[in-house]
Amino acid sequence: MTVTEAPDVRTWPDLHPAPAPGGVAARIAEWLFRSAINRLDVTVRIRGGSGGTEEVIGRGGPAIVVHRPAELFARIGRDQLIGFGEAYLTGAWSEDGVPGDGVLGDFLAVLAAEMASLVPEPLQRLRAFVVPRLPRSQRGTRENTQANVAHHYDLSNDLFTAFLDPTLSYSSALFDDPANAGTAEFVAAQHRKIDRLLDQAGVGEGTRLLEIGTGWGELAIRAAARGAEVRSITLSVEQQRLAEKRIAAAGHTDAVVVDLCDYRALLDEPGAAYDAVVSVEMIEAVGAEFWPTYFQTLDHVLVPGGKVALQAITLPHDRMLATRSTHTFITKYIFPGGALPSVRAIEEVTARHTALRVTDDLAIGQHYATTLRLWDEAFVAAGEEVTALGFDATFARMWHFYLEYCRAGFTAGYIDDHQLTFTKATPEAAR
Repeated sequence: MTVTEAPDVRTWPDLHPAPAPGGVAARIAEWLFRSAINRLDVTVRIRGGSGGTEEVIGRGGPAIVVHRPAELFARIGRDQLIGFGEAYLTGAWSEDGVPGDGVLGDFLAVLAAEMASLVPEPLQRLRAFVVPRLPRSQRGTRENTQANVAHHYDLSNDLFTAFLDPTLSYSSALFDDPANAGTAEFVAAQHRKIDRLLDQAGVGEGTRLLEIGTGWGELAIRAAARGAEVRSITLSVEQQRLAEKRIAAAGHTDAVVVDLCDYRALLDEPGAAYDAVVSVEMIEAVGAEFWPTYFQTLDHVLVPGGKVALQAITLPHDRMLATRSTHTFITKYIFPGGALPSVRAIEEVTARHTALRVTDDLAIGQHYATTLRLWDEAFVAAGEEVTALGFDATFARMWHFYLEYCRAGFTAGYIDDHQLTFTKATPEAAR
């Protein structure tokens, strides 16, 4: 999409009207909210009392302001965590500061660190009856997957250019010192991430490399610069278009092919065609029920003794089991059909269905927290540019909330990011 094209209005949050205030669900939501906040190191300023009074709860720390408490509790009562996020989009609550100052993510990080215990254990047993399940229309089938991908990645190349670093890498960087890193180190950190994956996969002169999930082409460019022959597949029309332009500008058109292709289509091709496979933060879009098919595809295309380098956002195994079919704010508004695996789930699936075995594991979750901080700062700073592209204020709040929501998960250690290396056993070793 170019700057002259208006984004499809389907991408804007289609918020349900706020439910009527009060009611049993809203009262329970308020009780749960207050109980949780009062035992956490955060501050919540609740406005809207008679005479304009303000109530302060919490034990001190990152602060939010609840402007319309009746709406907030009604939304939580009806839609749980999705409703909590939607109340931010409507302005029912906000950070006690300005977007881009980090307060929102810092507040959410405190909640994320206590996620498993925010709701009392007796009520957690009701989870299956209360929490919505992922809609069938978002399942990662061949019929649904391209629409799921387009919902996010085909928004606008110009939108992503507005806040990503010049490499257009939309995944965690690998910093020398993530706690103190700044924008000046972003490009080097993204290249460090890519180069480590290529090193782990053994990519060099003459390597036949398959990349699953093209992004905007930076990994393919760096692999081609090493002398590799690269086939990269994507389901994003916009990413394919810009990636091909960037690859041509880098002088690697003869070494790289970018195909619009579902990963499952590779199972219909003759197997054992690639020396290495690299896939960066693509498994999150696959869906739990399709993890075996995804890894069987990698196994199918890889020569015996070949290597896979995978970068994957992960959950602890118990949280993965509890949430893998849950419809969340992220699956509703940001990544339809998404599901985060655990490292254990990956190891179990590959052991059961493939000849792939994990030989190296590097956790880089804190690097992702820094990456997301830099993205959010850049996105907020590009507010006028984002508006000029046709994105309204509700979209801007949604995107800011998404970036800070994710940063909070990594900061708290609730989610992590792993670079996993797999080796395909030779037939002799497999016997």
